[in-house]
Amino acid sequence: MNITCTDEQHDLDHYLFPIVYIFVIIVSIPANIGSLCVSFLQAKKENELGIYLFSLSLSDLLYALTLPFWIHYTWNQDNWTFSPALCKGCAFFMYMNFYSSTAFLTCIAVDRYLAVVYPLKFFFLRTRRFAFMVSLSIWVVETIFNAAILWEEEIFTEYCGTNKSTFTLCYDRYPLENWQIWFNFFRTCTGYAIPLVIMMVCNLKVYQAVQYNQATENSEKKRIIQLLVTITLTFVLCFTPFHVMLLLRSILEPRVDEKYGKQTYKIYRITGALTSLNCVADPILYCFVTETGRSDMWNILKFCTGKLNKSQRQRKSIFSMSTKDTVELDTLE
Repeated sequence: MNITCTDEQHDLDHYLFPIVYIFVIIVSIPANIGSLCVSFLQAKKENELGIYLFSLSLSDLLYALTLPFWIHYTWNQDNWTFSPALCKGCAFFMYMNFYSSTAFLTCIAVDRYLAVVYPLKFFFLRTRRFAFMVSLSIWVVETIFNAAILWEEEIFTEYCGTNKSTFTLCYDRYPLENWQIWFNFFRTCTGYAIPLVIMMVCNLKVYQAVQYNQATENSEKKRIIQLLVTITLTFVLCFTPFHVMLLLRSILEPRVDEKYGKQTYKIYRITGALTSLNCVADPILYCFVTETGRSDMWNILKFCTGKLNKSQRQRKSIFSMSTKDTVELDTLE
């Protein structure tokens, strides 16, 4: 498929995207590897939350590992020099991360809501087996829905007439095809809007439970509420701009002239790159911000570096018996 570009449309990508992606790679890859280890330990302690955290960290890590290819692509001013199959694979893991992350974050919010608001009910929804089945279902469903990327042609040749340049584009291009427009409406609703509503309702209910709980100290209430607000804002800031621009593209591109459509497309590309910052925020907010997560990570590091001697291992297993969760709401139970 051949399409025509406008002047200077690749310049912003050339400078901004590599900076963002390099930052995400440096921070998120080691952070998510550590988060995988900590969540694995939590899962072994019969903590169902560890299953969701492990899946979330794995999704973020898989996306982060594709970022070097996107850096090369944008540094070459959106000129893909790798194979078409690799282009499909990178696009597939990118969108898998977008929508599997929102699903796992929603599962974490619901799990915390049930633990705090209904601590003596719904035990069957808070078992490790149930969490594993839900996580597996999310992986399967997201793989099926995003498989459309693997079936469609994702390499396109773009001509810039003014400077007689040619670019080999990977995945995103202007304008959208009809099937992409309807697909965007569907995944924005099911992959973003519904999870956002569920998460906000759950966090609001947890906030109310914290406020009215007299057994929790005010300083602890303040810290928990700050964490809830930070988690909600991070979700909104990472995913909302991208999906707003995705909807605007899907609505406007068939109806406006090329000049305005291109402006929307440029902003859309920027919001897509900024979405990768979610890979940095997730392990920090859901793993390392807690006392248990930091303790487990520290013990793992000591174990790996050989600083945990034999007597220490006997007295204090790295499989810490603490059952504190990611928002440390055990005091409410």
